[in-house]
Amino acid sequence: MSETVRGEAASLQRGLAILELLAERPDGATLSELTDALQFPGASALRITRTLVRLGYLSRDERSRRFFLTNRFLLLGQPRGREHALTECALPAMRTIRQATGETTHLCCLIDDEMVIIEQLLAAHPFKYSADIGARCPCYSCAPGKAIAAFLPDDEQESLLGRIRFKPFTDTTITTRRAFRQELAGVRACGFAVDRAEGMDGIHCVAAPLLDRHGAAVAAITIAGPSSRVRDDEFEVIGEIVREGARRASEEFNGQ
Repeated sequence: MSETVRGEAASLQRGLAILELLAERPDGATLSELTDALQFPGASALRITRTLVRLGYLSRDERSRRFFLTNRFLLLGQPRGREHALTECALPAMRTIRQATGETTHLCCLIDDEMVIIEQLLAAHPFKYSADIGARCPCYSCAPGKAIAAFLPDDEQESLLGRIRFKPFTDTTITTRRAFRQELAGVRACGFAVDRAEGMDGIHCVAAPLLDRHGAAVAAITIAGPSSRVRDDEFEVIGEIVREGARRASEEFNGQ
């Protein structure tokens, strides 16, 4: 192996190490913190971080001098339809859903056993629920997680259920595999899922799956808002709105 190839391989390894470290640090890290944690030469770390910033994989806050991961990795990893990326296919339906409900609308994907927000349209109300793009939560404690899990192929669903380690976040969180199976059967039957303040007190969600050509879930569209506005007695009406929007997004994703 030539010196040039070895040098390129070392730089690649160091770049990946920086990305992996920052993935575990939502508050970011300064250059000195990166070099201390990874034991890299300062000049090498500076060159690599500058390159990653230029390519759009990192951002740097000019005031704190801290580096952060950008959302570029979410865009790389999201499913693609026949012609467009997932977000492009879902955004028109998301806008319609937000207009109809007035609430914050999210597009979410499943990564391992967690839901990840990859797109967000904020509510029209002065008081609104919001979350950072890239925010994660356990799939069993949120409506989009249930919506996707209910429409996974049987083997993938079983694998997912085997990985989940249930714990309560609120008084209404599902905490057993049996209860989650029953919940998924109900979601499968009606076509949408609800979150009755199971992940966060006072916040309700309603979600429906975005399906591929084989009927398997690749994502979910969800609305989220305070329980005073997203009320239990309106779940059916909101569920139909979200389900119809997800159906249109599915058609766009599948090129129909």
